[in-house]
Amino acid sequence: MNQLQQLLDQIESHIPQHEKMNPEVSQSSIGWQLDHSLLVINGIIAQLSQSNPNHFRWRFNLNRTYIQCRNSIPRGKAKAPKQVRPAETITIEDLQNKLALAQNNIILLESLPKNSYFTHPYFGDLNLKATIWFLKLHTKHHLKIVNDIINKG
Repeated sequence: MNQLQQLLDQIESHIPQHEKMNPEVSQSSIGWQLDHSLLVINGIIAQLSQSNPNHFRWRFNLNRTYIQCRNSIPRGKAKAPKQVRPAETITIEDLQNKLALAQNNIILLESLPKNSYFTHPYFGDLNLKATIWFLKLHTKHHLKIVNDIINKG
């Protein structure tokens, strides 16, 4: 969970720049990137905690295997599902509240059964270990976009 906490620390450090944009990098603001990342973390951990580990079944998934081998998510290839799309207006207070929830949620991960799972729209069912891998990969992806918005602006 150390790596996830470090990623949350990076998210926190960018909150003051939440309004910054760079259309050459992304049509979304830094706040959108941060909010989306936090919505994903909190939403997925909620699904993990509500899942029935007895129902988890590993299945081969070519998309998942490809992304695992690349260890990166290609930009602009997928659209965020509605439930993890941020609201029109993103405030510092909203980001801080979601960050606090995420910090509590990653502690919860340590107590979940290894076959807790969530169903990813492209990768299928991911157990706890695979979910933690995905959360780190996804958060790093959006933090790279944030850094590009800052550095190319």
